[in-house]
Amino acid sequence: MKNLLIDTNIVLDLLAKRQTFYESAAELFSLADKKKIKLFTSSISIINTNYILAKTLSEKEAREILRKFRILVKILSCDEKIIDLGLNSHFKDYEDSVQYFTATENNIDCIITRNLKDFKGSKIPVMTAGEFLKLYR
Repeated sequence: MKNLLIDTNIVLDLLAKRQTFYESAAELFSLADKKKIKLFTSSISIINTNYILAKTLSEKEAREILRKFRILVKILSCDEKIIDLGLNSHFKDYEDSVQYFTATENNIDCIITRNLKDFKGSKIPVMTAGEFLKLYR
């Protein structure tokens, strides 16, 4: 079974039903629901997703969506080591560095994101939901 770290943009594609990207995200989460893959996300993704959802929904609605979403993913902690690795890394985008080191420190097989360019030099595969689904099929 594949262990995948889902980046914030993929979480938002699903929960905010972002057109063009929603179908791939929904299929990915459906595979997790069927126990064919394991999905993980970082604690920072949950925080960022709540913040973004609460801008268009109420705080109560955003939290309810996240409560239901929480069943599909395991949340990985962001600790001092991950923060320090990110601060001292080559990544231009600090949030992406935290995602990357959360993945590597937790033996994740692949990062799923739409932001491929920010993960150049990754030692683990990084792909879009659509790319992963093509390989999976």
